[in-house]
Amino acid sequence: MSGIEIAAGVLLAVASIIIILVVLVQESKDQGLTSAIGGGYNDSFYGKNTGNTRDAKLNRLTKICAVILFVITLAVSILHQVMN
Repeated sequence: MSGIEIAAGVLLAVASIIIILVVLVQESKDQGLTSAIGGGYNDSFYGKNTGNTRDAKLNRLTKICAVILFVITLAVSILHQVMN
């Protein structure tokens, strides 16, 4: 294993742990049968400003970490194929 593969493996492990922790911290979006029947749409001030909430930031962080995980995995796979 080269140093690049080891560093990529460490980055993959860190990104995986961050994703797990961020997902565990997020609140459940499941509101049960009430939202399925009523639609669950919230047209209040809070509902319009959901991009500034803690959950929105955690959701954004989850997406960023998932993209990083995906890109590093592809890069390591391609690098491994080129080296062999």
